[in-house]
Amino acid sequence: MSIRHGLLALLDQGPRYGYQLRTEFEARTGATWPLNVGQVYTTLARLERDGLVVPAGEDDEGHQFYAVTDAGRAELHAWFDSPVPRTNPPRDELAIKLAMAVTVPGVDVPAVVQSQRRHSIKALQDYTRLKGRALAGEGRPTATGGTAATDDGTGADLAWLLVLEQLIFQTEAEVRWLDHCETRLAQRAEIEQARAAENRQNDPAPAPAPRRIGRRRTTA
Repeated sequence: MSIRHGLLALLDQGPRYGYQLRTEFEARTGATWPLNVGQVYTTLARLERDGLVVPAGEDDEGHQFYAVTDAGRAELHAWFDSPVPRTNPPRDELAIKLAMAVTVPGVDVPAVVQSQRRHSIKALQDYTRLKGRALAGEGRPTATGGTAATDDGTGADLAWLLVLEQLIFQTEAEVRWLDHCETRLAQRAEIEQARAAENRQNDPAPAPAPRRIGRRRTTA
């Protein structure tokens, strides 16, 4: 997630101060990736350091406004014009967890997969329910747990719907991948069973213990 470019996109519409940027960022994403004011001001400080924004005065309440510079606008347009690179994909905790699980003795990997599938399906149901509400014009969620007004003329409703559909597609793909993982695990178990059976057949049976032959004792 590029907070940096998200803030530049908002500032391209006019000067804003930190809390406004936080509120508008969350409005466009349905609070999917909530920000705190500290993150916003830390990012603004870096943008100012890089010459992409400049202070633009204060209001009567002492709020510091920031405005985008020409260099900042150029970077924003370059971001919009360029595809998101896949050369360095973000770390995926689930993929890392399963990669570790299959290499650590004693981990019940099928149970890990099943637990994640239940969670992912529940999330998919929640996202689908939210999409239905969004399409029905019931508004979008806010960071405080409320619902924002719809059709406010900013395009935030469409932005939220696009984010929500991305989450749905991503979760559907995750469930399919978990199904694939389960198939892989079953195939590996079959291969290991077949190897074990083959090893048992190839191992020579232990030779029987030799019988002890001796004279039979006779009694007088």
